[in-house]
Amino acid sequence: MIDKDSHNKDSGVSTSVSTRFGYYSAILTTIVTIVTFGFAMIAIPISGAFCPGDCIEYPYLNTISQFPRDFLWMPLAIILVLAYVTLMVSIHFSAPEQKRIFSQVGLSFALVAAAILVANYYIQFSVIPMSLTNSETEGLPLLIQYNPHGVFLAMEEAGYLVMSLSFLFMAPVFTNRSRLESAVRWIFIIAFILVIVSLVIISINYGLERQDRFEVVAISIDWLVLITSGVLLSIVFRKRMKGDGSRNHQ
Repeated sequence: MIDKDSHNKDSGVSTSVSTRFGYYSAILTTIVTIVTFGFAMIAIPISGAFCPGDCIEYPYLNTISQFPRDFLWMPLAIILVLAYVTLMVSIHFSAPEQKRIFSQVGLSFALVAAAILVANYYIQFSVIPMSLTNSETEGLPLLIQYNPHGVFLAMEEAGYLVMSLSFLFMAPVFTNRSRLESAVRWIFIIAFILVIVSLVIISINYGLERQDRFEVVAISIDWLVLITSGVLLSIVFRKRMKGDGSRNHQ
């Protein structure tokens, strides 16, 4: 026979752990995203739609001088993506039972986005510089980040598009119980709408010749969402931790 008191106690401990984990995940995600954003800003575009001048041309093989400056943000971006996954896991385990179908789908999309982006950044940072240094350049132009029609940008577009989709499915988890949760919900919903609208507008204007326009917009939107929602969620989880603590003392 199941001991109901023991079950409730275990459930309370589980909730407390997930809340605390969510609190630290939110803080980590916010900090890492801000730092990564800063390093990404110093990587001045030398090709693509946002190149300010003296742009390099295909096959982009004379770019080893850009290492490591233009690559420093990528290891940080890997940590960012992993922190984002831990935050999505925390949201899922903190979700009300009736909302977990949404959070499960959101977490699944988060894992897909993470798999795409981590592989993309790891390959770019580990393969491209050494290949250029050793003059192993056959097939390299398709992979190199400076190619506005290359694999790197396409994978980033896909990754951040799926990330915005994970936000959309996480949004229903946050009800109107507080203004903070309502703000998180709307930030997630608006982020997805902005990413989709930007993809449609850029595609209408440029077609497949959109180069890095959508990639830059999608990254900016998703990273800003991780920063703002990270701050708000850290407060939400902190309040829940205090609530759990006060209940445990009763």
